[in-house]
Amino acid sequence: MSQIQAVLERIDRDLDASLERLFALLRIQSVSTDPAYKESCRAAAEHVAADLKSIGFESEVRPTGGHPIVVGKSGNGKANGKSGGNKPRVLFYGHYDVQPVDPLGEWTHPPFEPRLETLPDGRKVIIARGACDDKGQAMTFVEACRAYKAVTGSLPLPITMMIEGEEECGSKHLFDFVRNNADEFKLDLALICDTSMWDQQTPAITTSLRGLVYEEVRLTCADRDLHSGLFGGAAQNPLRVLSKILAAMHDDNGRVTIPGFYDGVPELPADVKADLKGLNLTPEKFLGQVGLKVPAGETDRMLIEQIATRPTAEINGIIGGYTGEGAKTVIPGKALGKVSFRLVGQQDPKNIRSAFQAFVKARLPADCTVEFANFADSPALQLPFDNPSLDKARTALAAEWGRKAVTIGAGGSIPIVGDFKSVLGMDSLMVGFALDDDRVHSPNEKFDLTSFHKGIRSWARILDALAA
Repeated sequence: MSQIQAVLERIDRDLDASLERLFALLRIQSVSTDPAYKESCRAAAEHVAADLKSIGFESEVRPTGGHPIVVGKSGNGKANGKSGGNKPRVLFYGHYDVQPVDPLGEWTHPPFEPRLETLPDGRKVIIARGACDDKGQAMTFVEACRAYKAVTGSLPLPITMMIEGEEECGSKHLFDFVRNNADEFKLDLALICDTSMWDQQTPAITTSLRGLVYEEVRLTCADRDLHSGLFGGAAQNPLRVLSKILAAMHDDNGRVTIPGFYDGVPELPADVKADLKGLNLTPEKFLGQVGLKVPAGETDRMLIEQIATRPTAEINGIIGGYTGEGAKTVIPGKALGKVSFRLVGQQDPKNIRSAFQAFVKARLPADCTVEFANFADSPALQLPFDNPSLDKARTALAAEWGRKAVTIGAGGSIPIVGDFKSVLGMDSLMVGFALDDDRVHSPNEKFDLTSFHKGIRSWARILDALAA
């Protein structure tokens, strides 16, 4: 029997015990955003640190200005400086904090009393707050390490773990922690388990995260709201001006018209594009669930490209004039718009911001002034398709799930992954086992038992492949 086969058999035999360990963590009410749960967050951190120590990690609870961070080191590799031969030194990142449980009345059982249930389609699922996001996912990695230690007495490569307690409220103290301890955590590769599968049978690796620029535009025309009967037809209306400018951001084909917007936007490799096409994501399947039918993005792009690998410009809100009940015939003096841009590839957030502001200013009529406010500037992230860890992980996942692992882009952002790249110089391999129906952040959050079990087996295979 090969070493990895022995590890996988250990995982299978130990599944019930693995569930009990996960349930013990799920019972801790580690809601990070509510100060009332401060001690519970501390208890969760201490619980995780003790668990890591029980499988041979040198673990400690490190203080921050908020909730603590758990750091665990496997002991068979230094945190900085090459060690372990040619085996990569990896940093695993996860979080022990969870979202609030409101509205409590919509839970079918208490949210911190984890249980197994069987769905109508026969799937067994773990139900509790944090079952998927991120306690269940993080524990897939911990349990893979536990099985390796039980079978071989050591881990296949040097591992450092960083388990934080503020991801659900913005990770506001993690960024300084990483920057202040950069030398300690400059390893070779980051592993993250806080993403999803493509579907119940198809594993996925998230290879890109879109960046974000968020701008607020304030237009002022008259020095007050005006009577539309007296001034209508003569006075400049800032809502009309703003609407016209924002509508001009897209052409009839859904392409963004801001000059220079597509600078740095790459084309997907042909094989990756073919894989995405093979997933056959249809408008009926994706848009139908929200009552829509027709994709509104670039008409020459697949739907899956529009939501994951292409940049976007979206109007998030327009405010101005009278918005109360009934009628009030005014021409507003001011109008406000909120606009966000999702970035890909090498798009520069500062360039996008400057180009948008220039776009607005160039279209301002006389008697209209503008002010801007910026709320977000983060670049996109891309795991290079030629990174050897990507092929190894895809092979390992295919061996476990019996299907080719797809590489997908995530439409949203995980800001700390940006710091792993810019501050620590590491690429991040994002492998997760969440499903679309896991009700993350909602009442009755779940995690499929198969996702938990095969997630553990998947990480064991990935660690074995990375160490080869």
